[in-house]
Amino acid sequence: MGRPDEGRRASGAPAASARRGRGATLNPDGRFEAATREAFDDGWPAEAEPARLRTEVTLERARSIITRNDSSDIAFDRSINPYRGCEHGCIYCFARPNHAYVGLSPGLDFETRLFAKPDAAALLARELAAPGYRPSPIALGTATDPYQPIERSHGITRQILAVLARHRHPVGLVTKSNLVLRDRDILAEMAAENLVRVAVSVTTLDPDLARRMEPRAPHPRKRLEAIRALSAAGVPVSVLVAPVIPALNDHEIEAILAEARACGADGAAHTLLRLPHELKDLVADWFAEHYPGRQAHALSLVAQARGGKLYDAAFGTRMRGRGAFADLVAQRVRLAKARLGYPERPASLNTGAFAVPGSQLALF
Repeated sequence: MGRPDEGRRASGAPAASARRGRGATLNPDGRFEAATREAFDDGWPAEAEPARLRTEVTLERARSIITRNDSSDIAFDRSINPYRGCEHGCIYCFARPNHAYVGLSPGLDFETRLFAKPDAAALLARELAAPGYRPSPIALGTATDPYQPIERSHGITRQILAVLARHRHPVGLVTKSNLVLRDRDILAEMAAENLVRVAVSVTTLDPDLARRMEPRAPHPRKRLEAIRALSAAGVPVSVLVAPVIPALNDHEIEAILAEARACGADGAAHTLLRLPHELKDLVADWFAEHYPGRQAHALSLVAQARGGKLYDAAFGTRMRGRGAFADLVAQRVRLAKARLGYPERPASLNTGAFAVPGSQLALF
């Protein structure tokens, strides 16, 4: 399972031609592997141009689909991720280190060796029908994007939404893809009963930066168009300025919030760049290749906001950091939201309409 594919050098430093159109510049071994590999130049020329990395999808037969959490940093206690890994290839994705749990690299493996859960909708219906289940908003796509490119062929997210709509269960969606508009019919139906909210991630308005930082995610303008279309369909939609990356996209905060508000966003939030486990080295190497002059400054500001380290997992501060820089970012977001007329707090989703699977009410 951990065998390098064609185009992946065993060293973990794939050739640039092989990773064209991908986000990560490295494919390091995961932290649980018994051995690690290191690149070295033996002086011999390459025999042939390495093949471009292809996306591979493995079907994962999960035993359960709702993941529970007790984190004080987030507003939900349960979530569903239809996919493991994400083809969008966002270099900053905090979920990259999770790929180490399946013996794969948080680098290029995370965006090329994906897992899909085809039984997700059936598992969800079973778990909603469990004795004692109490409804609370389910967050869909908290680790990897539920509308990443492979959703076009697998359709697992739409199947999940159909189950939730049938049983009038509230859901919050997080995505950076305009593919969400494919499910506008279900979302509008749920929105009529206050059962859904969509959050669209807009990290930058600069297409060149977006192409380097999140190479297979839709163009920023398409995400703004998705906000406009969802809002027009009566679906409440927020914008996520996430993550804010010092010396890279932090200057765009106000512009992103203004554009999203003009498109109909009625909520906004931000997070500060998080660099757990292998992500520290992945982001550092990405900076070295794409923005070498900003690398030291960016990572220094991250460390300032993380108590002198590149990552601090402490509840209460891990999402937005602490200290002067983190406080400045939070204040800018707060002031911009007030100036642009964003509501102070979005309305809570409806949990009172839930129809237990198998009940007569669920038939209507």
